[in-house]
Amino acid sequence: MNRSNFIQRVAVSLAAVGFCFPQFVLAATTQDSPSPTITDVRLHEGGTLHGRIVTDENAAVADMEVAIRSGEQVFVVGKTDSNGCFAFAGLCNGVYQLSTAKGQRIYRAWTAQTAPPAAQPCAILVTDTIRGQLAMTTFRNWMANPWIIAGIIGAAVAIPVAIHNSKKPSSP
Repeated sequence: MNRSNFIQRVAVSLAAVGFCFPQFVLAATTQDSPSPTITDVRLHEGGTLHGRIVTDENAAVADMEVAIRSGEQVFVVGKTDSNGCFAFAGLCNGVYQLSTAKGQRIYRAWTAQTAPPAAQPCAILVTDTIRGQLAMTTFRNWMANPWIIAGIIGAAVAIPVAIHNSKKPSSP
């Protein structure tokens, strides 16, 4: 086998691996997600649920939209005041999901007569703080970059074409 033929086969093999490789690198892996924590909270007079939204530094989050859900049904949507507080009236005993744009939490609401002693008087939601994007430190993150994938595909196409065009014609 001559040298040109060997280089062509290596290039085609690398191109084939490049086409297949990102698929299994980016494949989803199964992870055991922990079950959500359900917190007991006591409803106040008139079935009112009081709550507050704070940052992880315990600073109030003003004017943030908060929704109360049960399953896929949205019961009510409101906003926090300048102290990060909110209140929703007319709720019954049950399990509710309080969600914001930056986090969510599940609460089991109890009337004052049926609430267990450990039930909290109000719901506290701590918003998730995003401190920065995921750095490109692992090989998997590099392979998730569309520019890297485009470069691999471009090389997979350009190398065989360059090898083919560099061959000298056998007849004049």
